[in-house]
Amino acid sequence: MLRRIRYFFEMIRFSHTIFALPFALMSALLAWQSERRFQWIDLVGIIVCMVFARSAAMAFNRFVDRRIDALNPRTSKRHLPSGKLSTFAVWSFTFIASLGFIAATALFLLANPPNPWPIILALPVLVFICAYSLAKKFTALAHVWLGVSLMMAPIAAWIAIRGLNDLKIPLVLAVAVLFWVTGFDILYACQDYNFDREQRLHSIPARFGIRRALRIALACHILMLIDLLILWYTCPQLGNLFLCGVVAIACLLGYEHSLVHPNDLARVNQAFFHVNGVISLGLLGVTVAQLLIHW
Repeated sequence: MLRRIRYFFEMIRFSHTIFALPFALMSALLAWQSERRFQWIDLVGIIVCMVFARSAAMAFNRFVDRRIDALNPRTSKRHLPSGKLSTFAVWSFTFIASLGFIAATALFLLANPPNPWPIILALPVLVFICAYSLAKKFTALAHVWLGVSLMMAPIAAWIAIRGLNDLKIPLVLAVAVLFWVTGFDILYACQDYNFDREQRLHSIPARFGIRRALRIALACHILMLIDLLILWYTCPQLGNLFLCGVVAIACLLGYEHSLVHPNDLARVNQAFFHVNGVISLGLLGVTVAQLLIHW
């Protein structure tokens, strides 16, 4: 049983939760600070909803891609193609995680005052983030679809706390997430350039080639940095410490792109997970420190 549970956690790449969750918590921190009010039910609800939503989307992705993964040498040892987990088990996990997400949005009805928006928006959000798994079958903009899926995290966290009031700050933060995720997903997709072209799957590298794809990814990350500067400029709670954090992120992104070359993709995983994990957690840490100073 413990091994089976471990397989599920490995399948959904639970550790990759650090990509979106810190940005949701950043948005929540800014919302709490603007209202000068904190509720534990908000924090619990945001974390539980994020975990369930991402788990459902990742499990659905593995279910939809099981035949493609079996053909790809890079992914053929994943849990469905290798037989470690059955299609019924993965589909059941997806269904349970989806129900868990929708049920978790009801926690915000316990807040003071009750907030119905999370439960109203739960199903449309879930459908959109799961539909990403189908995007690469018909559009090279699948990377953007993933970016939009993760950019919902800071917007949803803000709405969970403040409803639809003053959405400018979470929207600016969300656009930064959009460009960041789109950029690093393009880098990651370079590994499957040959396979995607053979199988007629859609991606930026498959359509434009690896060299141009790396340039597009770099442009996305430059736009992310510009957007973070806009956030710093427009959000009065963020001061010089946050600005130093943005400079550090620029250095990390430069290092990330130095790891990946058109003729050498061996370090894509290092660029994808390690560097971006530091970026998301680091930016959250800087935001916490900045808000403590401002408070």
